[in-house]
Amino acid sequence: MKRILIAPVRFYQRFISPAFPPSCRFEPTCSNYMIQAIEKHGFKGVLMGLARILRCHPWSKTGKDPVPDHFSLKRNQEGE
Repeated sequence: MKRILIAPVRFYQRFISPAFPPSCRFEPTCSNYMIQAIEKHGFKGVLMGLARILRCHPWSKTGKDPVPDHFSLKRNQEGE
């Protein structure tokens, strides 16, 4: 199941992302965050990844935002 959820992200990383300049404001990148969240939390990781993408805009804070150990849609404050 996790491989199926990760496959579209890998497709994005391999074929779509290289066509654009880097723009993610966080570490790890949003696509890597999505993969890590899915590996750690399963389907809930997809929700976490989508919430992360919505936080990634020019007016947000930048910096480290690792995947939390427990499911949360908020930024991981431990990463700051």
